[in-house]
Amino acid sequence: MPSYQPWYHGNITRSTAENLLSKAARDGSFLIRASESIQGAYALCVLYQNCVYTYRILPNEDKKLSVQASDGVPIRTFTMLPELVEAYYSPNMGLITHLQYPVQREEEVDEDQESNNSPPQLPPRNFTADGKECETKTSEQASKSLSDTYLTRLQHMDLSILSEEHQTAIQEYFRTSISSDAERAHNGNPNLPGLKKLLMAVCKNLNSEITRILPCLELLHRAIDQQLSPGIGPYPRQVFVDSGQSISYRLEQLTQLLYSIEEKAKSSVFESVGYDGRHRNSIIPVVIFEVKQESLGISTKMFLKVDVESGKLYLKKSKDGPEEKYFVHNKILQLVKSQKMHAKLTIMAETEKEKILKKEFVFDDTKKREGFCQLLQQMKNKHSEKPEPDMITVFVGTWNMGNAGPPQNIDSWFQCKGQGKTQDDTADHIPHDLYVIGTQEDPLGEREWADTVKEVLRNITNISFKQVAIHTLWNIRIVVLAKPEHENRISHIFSDSVKTGIANTLGNKGAVGVSFMFNGTSFGFVNSHLTSGSEKKLRRNQNYTNILRFLNLGDKKLNPFDITLRFTHLFWLGDLNYRVDFPSTEAEYIVAKIKQQQYQELLNKDQLSMERKDGKVFLHFDEEEISFAPTYRFERETREKYAYTKAKATGTKYNLPSWCDRVLRKSYPLVHVVCQAYGCTNDIMTSDHSPVFASFEVGVSSQFVSKHDPNSASQGGIQIMNCVAILSTKSKTKFFLEFHSSCLEKTMKTLEGENAEQSNGSIKVWFGNQVELTPIISDPEYLLDQHILICVKSTDCDESYGEACIALRAAQFCYREFQVTLTHHGEKTGSLSGGIQLRTSEGKPTEKLYDFIKIEKDDSVPLKGKAGDSSRSSFTQAHDISNPNYMGVSFKSGNSIDKGWSYSIPPRNQPNAGQGGKDPKKARSPTGKPGSTGEDEKASEMFDNPLYGSMGKAHNRAKDQDHPPIDHLQVTESHFAPSKAADGDPDRPPVPVPRNRSYTCSENKPQPPAPVNLTVAAHKKPVVPSRSEAGMAHSRPPLPAKSRPEPPISKTRDYRDNSELPSKHRLPARPGQPHKDMHPDGPKTGRPLN
Repeated sequence: MPSYQPWYHGNITRSTAENLLSKAARDGSFLIRASESIQGAYALCVLYQNCVYTYRILPNEDKKLSVQASDGVPIRTFTMLPELVEAYYSPNMGLITHLQYPVQREEEVDEDQESNNSPPQLPPRNFTADGKECETKTSEQASKSLSDTYLTRLQHMDLSILSEEHQTAIQEYFRTSISSDAERAHNGNPNLPGLKKLLMAVCKNLNSEITRILPCLELLHRAIDQQLSPGIGPYPRQVFVDSGQSISYRLEQLTQLLYSIEEKAKSSVFESVGYDGRHRNSIIPVVIFEVKQESLGISTKMFLKVDVESGKLYLKKSKDGPEEKYFVHNKILQLVKSQKMHAKLTIMAETEKEKILKKEFVFDDTKKREGFCQLLQQMKNKHSEKPEPDMITVFVGTWNMGNAGPPQNIDSWFQCKGQGKTQDDTADHIPHDLYVIGTQEDPLGEREWADTVKEVLRNITNISFKQVAIHTLWNIRIVVLAKPEHENRISHIFSDSVKTGIANTLGNKGAVGVSFMFNGTSFGFVNSHLTSGSEKKLRRNQNYTNILRFLNLGDKKLNPFDITLRFTHLFWLGDLNYRVDFPSTEAEYIVAKIKQQQYQELLNKDQLSMERKDGKVFLHFDEEEISFAPTYRFERETREKYAYTKAKATGTKYNLPSWCDRVLRKSYPLVHVVCQAYGCTNDIMTSDHSPVFASFEVGVSSQFVSKHDPNSASQGGIQIMNCVAILSTKSKTKFFLEFHSSCLEKTMKTLEGENAEQSNGSIKVWFGNQVELTPIISDPEYLLDQHILICVKSTDCDESYGEACIALRAAQFCYREFQVTLTHHGEKTGSLSGGIQLRTSEGKPTEKLYDFIKIEKDDSVPLKGKAGDSSRSSFTQAHDISNPNYMGVSFKSGNSIDKGWSYSIPPRNQPNAGQGGKDPKKARSPTGKPGSTGEDEKASEMFDNPLYGSMGKAHNRAKDQDHPPIDHLQVTESHFAPSKAADGDPDRPPVPVPRNRSYTCSENKPQPPAPVNLTVAAHKKPVVPSRSEAGMAHSRPPLPAKSRPEPPISKTRDYRDNSELPSKHRLPARPGQPHKDMHPDGPKTGRPLN
């Protein structure tokens, strides 16, 4: 906009516009905002009968504006928006009603300028249209104020160290020339001749020295440059002798030349000695763990020696004893962590005679056990035969450096040492695959800081990490480094920044971000420095929203989605500046609580946690549990004292100890992510902030290449049906769904939905029966790692009213109903429910590296591997959790509040649907095997993937956690046919639900309904079956033992109970007694579990 207009609101969100119009509450109220879908376009929002009507204002090729109004109304074009608005004050212009009452924009109070890190406020460039004389007067006043500010600062500085010539030049510039430069800047001239003249005078000797030095450096550079031939001829005269170039440009050339010389010299020397920049010795040294092994009630001391480089685990009776007994990496089948005893670990290994050996060890503490597990996982990964990794580790660090350089040693930051959830010493030398470092108030140059971090990592890991990206906004910086072997796996690198400082134009506050693809997985990282001050909570929330909206990262085709849905994994780090919400009089009380390490009362008043709980910021993000002291505000050079008062010209300012520095994450549903460390350092004290570290284990997918002939493989399909959206909006428009995914050839859209207004003011939209999406690859190994992004759009403005994400893995074995929260620009805008069914080609997924480590609770009766009371064994393992983080539900989820999604199977009291006349051989059955039709299918294969172990046990985990369970996925059966409307909702379309039948099924033979309704009452918590129960659902009546078929071998390995072992390793059943593995359905008594 060229000038101020009260009805123009700029880049406000659609929901904010609706709220402003609702407050106006008069027909004909209107405002204009920037379009969210088309750059350079506008949206005219008009209130009529408590509904908001939106019309697009589009520019044509001549940049003239026109309104998309009702059909039949002649299109008029306008040069300026004020002219357009004036015209539409007249009736019968095609709008629902003519414009009458402009809605004023809300005043936004900017933050106070911080003197310690903010540059001087420049004279404003945009002024109201109050006349040229007023503009000139305002400009002169601003220039005079700027001159006075700098002259005052000079009076408080010691100028005696300067020569008299330099003193005079600086004072003269601030007295007169800076006003002239400010005037030029106001008139749009970017050149500052006064400043240029000052620099030339101050650097007169430096300029002549550069002219003398540059030819020498050029000659040296040419001599070292290996790309030139020895006899190339005379050296040409260089252009660097031109002293007319600016001093800053010539210094930049000098700096670049010095860096280039250094790099080429290093390259030449390294090549001459045969050093390729990688490690020459073992990265990870041999580590020995002292453990205890119990046998027959007797505790025996043992030593476990881990040699990652050779791929061997030695079992020794004494530390210096013989190394005769060992397991090679490929013979170590599984590690099983105990929950009851946090230091206990079970190792499942295969002997030379192909027998399964189960050994239980107790470590000194939980950290030692975690260190051992990390080393074993590193060993498996290092010696894996897979061409591409399916799991990587990511270090995320954030540090407000306080405008001071780092100390000599910052190793502890990258080794996750200090307070909180930290790593054991045995994991010190395990390198992460990615290092993401965010800094604020960083005084170093990009090159200097990147080289510092690389050198630290080289000393710790003996690896020369490759720089993926670096991006800086003023003193806010993000650096991404990766192992050299990942260099070719990383692509599509983008970086961007958003300013949120004074008037959103200064970069003293804001964010920088980097995004890229790691094979088939997208990553996003955001480092932000938000508004400071305990009372500026709402301003921080607005900073977050602005960054969310305007940070331009990731796939540009995903334009309707903000950055929280553009990436498989998004990590948000930085000095978020949220404070502990206590009165300043409680400062000493807070410090006392910190010294006692009693953090919970303080965390209950943490502004960020409270705002997240209210859904105002970081909706559906996760943060690991905080178990470290507040990281701000310390006295420098000590971590023993908090400096919570600060003298300012306006009085004493209180900065209560707070957790300003944070790391949060958000991942797509049903992906693997585990936080291994989250804390802060104790020994880095140059700043008033302590560095914060976090370490993550993250699942990744490869750039998939199908092993099957695409011409012979059956075509897969994704069916999304019965979608119903509930939208919190007052807009009067029609809606449609848009589907985005990298597994689809193109974006797919539905027809317009049918609207129905709800009593609470929301709109319910039904989108018809079924949408068929065709994936580009039908192999289950590929499809199960994919996600579908869904966007609810309006037909009038093509703007999004809510977005969500659905995981195809949820429908791996059967039809699933889903319910997801719709969000837009970080706000909850409604919900979307429906069903999804997946059809894939032949094949089965391979086992993932992150399935190597399992978690389970101890059984009340130890398992001896003998055929005994299978009912007791099955029942006690019902609480088993194979991998709780597979669904994104961490075992200790800390500050996790809401995921925004859930999956379930519909009730069992109606006939089922979902095949839709398709060939049943191509549909995925409950077993996960295409084309399975026999009665001997093993329903328990649902639980072979840790996904179901997690979802099924959500109710049971609630007993052991302080927070309620979030994700619920009840496992029942899967074949469906059309049904009537469900849940007593007449507007709800038919939902596929399963037939009421026995525990086995055949797609060719329909079964009669069960005579007794065994559905569990809604108020009861169903007992979800474990693997040893072979997947019996809680509502299935057991059959006689003799009629139960022996299930086939599970496709993925889980050796936590001998009943899971391959048949050749099992002990034979007693004569006349069925083997316990033939009873996948529960207790022998035949009594159903409830």
